Amino acid sequence: MVEGARSTAQYLIHIAGKAPGLTLLERTVNRRPGLVAQHAGVAVTVAAFSVTGGRITRIWAVRNPEKLRQGATGL
Repeated sequence: MVEGARSTAQYLIHIAGKAPGLTLLERTVNRRPGLVAQHAGVAVTVAAFSVTGGRITRIWAVRNPEKLRQGATGL
């Protein structure tokens, strides 16, 4: 588990550096603010955020390709 603003930011920067060509799209996911990460036009991660007091308090992410294919029309 990654906790805290600094650790989360460092983790995300680390992950992003491993995926050249990654595109992040701001989207509403399950009625929450979210991001869709695409590589070569294909969704590889979908994340939804819980926000309290202007801060992200929780992140839900799906990376399972089967689940992403099934739910792609609902984004």
